Amino acid sequence: MIEEINIITKEVDAFNSKSSEEIENFRIAYLGKKGRITQLFTHFKLVPSSEKKEFGRQLNILKSLTSEKIVKLKEELKEQLKSTKSKTDYTIPGQPFDVGSRHPISIIRDQIIEIFSNIGFNISEGPEIEDDWHNFTALNFPEEHPARDMQDTFFINKDIALRTHTSSVQVRVMENNQPPIRTISPGRVYRNEAISARAHCFFHQVEGLYIDKDVSFADMKQTLLYFTKAMFGSETKIRLRPSYFPFTEPSAEVDVSCTICKGKGCNVCKYSGWLEIMGCGMVDPNVLENCKIDPNKFGGYAFGMGIERIAQLKYEVNDLRLYSENDVRFLKQFTPES
Repeated sequence: MIEEINIITKEVDAFNSKSSEEIENFRIAYLGKKGRITQLFTHFKLVPSSEKKEFGRQLNILKSLTSEKIVKLKEELKEQLKSTKSKTDYTIPGQPFDVGSRHPISIIRDQIIEIFSNIGFNISEGPEIEDDWHNFTALNFPEEHPARDMQDTFFINKDIALRTHTSSVQVRVMENNQPPIRTISPGRVYRNEAISARAHCFFHQVEGLYIDKDVSFADMKQTLLYFTKAMFGSETKIRLRPSYFPFTEPSAEVDVSCTICKGKGCNVCKYSGWLEIMGCGMVDPNVLENCKIDPNKFGGYAFGMGIERIAQLKYEVNDLRLYSENDVRFLKQFTPES
């Protein structure tokens, strides 16, 4: 029996662990109800009378040694966990999380797309680096024609340039599709202009095109009236003034009743009650021929607007530079519901 105590004592001395599970298993194995030390106590009655005193003394020493070992290991484990514990105080209120906001140009672009999508226009896109044919010639801008001076262009070489309008996308659509065609082309365009509050070297357009049989100027006017009422409110009125564009004939500028003064006259509309928002017109037959569409069978209308211009009227932002400066104070003022 004494020899058994000595064996267990050596095992207890040798045991070491950093795992709470292993420590608990060790306690059960030696001090549990069926543990080895507990069993020695139940066998005490089998020990000869002459050895009981020494056996009992050593057994108590073993039990104390084992209990102390378990306590020591648990304390060491506790200290280790404390030293590796995160120093973050989770009771401190958290820092506010800055939520981003949509850019006003993106908001207005998506609103324009939704309005025209509701009446059957699909979305078409094209390259921002464009060749002379799609950007000029196919749109009735002959070489050396004065109309080319209407747009200051960023040329990459003689025949390649940054597109000056998204009308180039409409040319690609007409080249690859037969009427009926009903599409809008939103995108970024570039012109070589000095940057100021009223002009920028890049801006955003949405241009629309409708080609079919028996398309009239009245159809175009009703489409644009629908758009302006959906964008600016049901009380909005429009007027069309004669104008000139190489790719449409007849052509017109579209004015909308001032969204600020409701047509009464203010400094924004220069007391006229009207604000210019886009150009439009009936597609020139030369453009249709250039795109392999028979102008004797088909006709159509086209229109184009600057997204920044629409955003200016919606949000009363008078400096185009604000849209591209990424000032968080400016951007946080806008939400899709604005």
